[in-house]
Amino acid sequence: MMSLQIFPIKDLASTMLNLQKLSETSGKKHLNDFFSEDLQRFEHYSLQCEDIIFDYSKQRVDSIVLKELFDLAKVRDLSTWIKRLFSEEKINYTEQRAVMHWALRLPKQHDTYPHLAEQVHLQLERMYALVDKIHSGQYRGVTGEVIQDVVNIGVGGSDLGPMMVSHALSDFKVKTAKPLKVHFVSTMDGSQLSDILHQLRPETTLFIISSKSFGTIDTLYNAQTARLWLEKQLGQSEALNCQHFIGVSTKPEKMTEWGICKENQFLLWDWVGGRYSLWSCIGLPIALNIGVEGFKRLLAGAYAVDEHFKNAEFQENIPVIMAILGMWNLNFLDIQTHAVLPYDGRLKYFSAYLQQLEMESNGKSIQRSGQKVENSTCPIVWGEVGPNAQHAFYQLLHQGTHTVSCDFIAPVQRYTSNQFTYVETADALIDQHHLALSNCLAQSRLLAFGNQALDSAEVESLPEYKQYEGNQPSTTILVKELNPYTLGMLVALYEHKVFVQSVLWNINAFDQWGVEKGKEIANQVLPVLNGKEKDYTGFDSSTRGLLKILLGK
Repeated sequence: MMSLQIFPIKDLASTMLNLQKLSETSGKKHLNDFFSEDLQRFEHYSLQCEDIIFDYSKQRVDSIVLKELFDLAKVRDLSTWIKRLFSEEKINYTEQRAVMHWALRLPKQHDTYPHLAEQVHLQLERMYALVDKIHSGQYRGVTGEVIQDVVNIGVGGSDLGPMMVSHALSDFKVKTAKPLKVHFVSTMDGSQLSDILHQLRPETTLFIISSKSFGTIDTLYNAQTARLWLEKQLGQSEALNCQHFIGVSTKPEKMTEWGICKENQFLLWDWVGGRYSLWSCIGLPIALNIGVEGFKRLLAGAYAVDEHFKNAEFQENIPVIMAILGMWNLNFLDIQTHAVLPYDGRLKYFSAYLQQLEMESNGKSIQRSGQKVENSTCPIVWGEVGPNAQHAFYQLLHQGTHTVSCDFIAPVQRYTSNQFTYVETADALIDQHHLALSNCLAQSRLLAFGNQALDSAEVESLPEYKQYEGNQPSTTILVKELNPYTLGMLVALYEHKVFVQSVLWNINAFDQWGVEKGKEIANQVLPVLNGKEKDYTGFDSSTRGLLKILLGK
């Protein structure tokens, strides 16, 4: 077990007390006052990292609050923890594992960790070769036909990450010898798989089974159904397993036992958490969509943020500032929920991805010391594409009884004239992008400033039910263009934000025992439903009653 960090109690207690006092003063100020007191607030409270602009001027902080938050980061010894993260130390102490998803995006030649870079790139180069083979039409099924559909079977990080990135980078889909479609299946009830199989031909379909443990019951049931579907049409054979299934896991022996050929097995390492694994061969569906060069650019963007996070001073460090703002909102302003609102339809799955990244990582109540936490950890993360959300829950944001912090995300550039044959089409779509941007800016403005964002003459005659309080804090993240490189940057920013918050809360962000226990208890119930176990008297009365109905008794 790793040695636990001992903090200077007086320093920690006094810093927390100072922040609590500030929450009673600065924390109660209206954003209108912050802006009126500092006419250059945007210049003072925004940062840029390459093609990403981070504007946190609409957060309810000032230089005094930020100083105390930075002091808290120092008291929690964040600088040392960052060094420990970027090492081979087993900082995931409950599972005795290192945490090295950052190693997945190391350049091929790396002076500090050449052995890690070599391991990672050995698997990546194998994946790249497979991608090129499929794209060129050289990879074929048992009947000799070219693969035209790939189905990724996974759940959690083995599904959400690849699906989110593939959808976000749909503009960068590469042309292949024959049209290639990539599908995603995660639901354990089989509904997704059933719908997709009706659209496919077995002769031209390849399945990727993505499971870190190769023991996730949801994934293996879907994989077995897929195999039965293939066998019904193409017959049983070793060649079927070899040519129609790819495996990605830490367990080569389990992949072999299932029937996947060694040449179609791609390896992970136990130091990669599932929700941090899209940068590895779990990202095979991404590479199939955007190509090898696109995938390399995705990794390069994440690596650029790794370097920024390691080297930038706290005051210039975007992940650090994202983290301390989140803690300030949650622990001192009592803002319990956080909405992620992209103004780009390509980021449709981004908020769902962040739900897992943040809530599975930091939804913890036990400190590294073994004691219960004294403050809340991790807000409830939710969201939707902004234009859709405006017609769903923005009413609550603007005039409801809850205070919600928000991240607005938008690309500066979306369409260019040379993307389209007809200039009229390009112009119309550029106008639509401007419409989305205007809504993004308007919504954050109204949330922040309330009535002050309206015409003063109009406000005087408005009834109460048409007035707006404002003072809802938000951050705006502008990406000059959404492409593989900048998306890699964006995802890595949030990854490191999550880590910093785990340090501030003194919790382990890299285990997920609640998830594991839920799976274990499900395995106790399944034999009863399958008829393999008749006695279910040991369950609670609710479960017994529900089982009785489900069993038709």
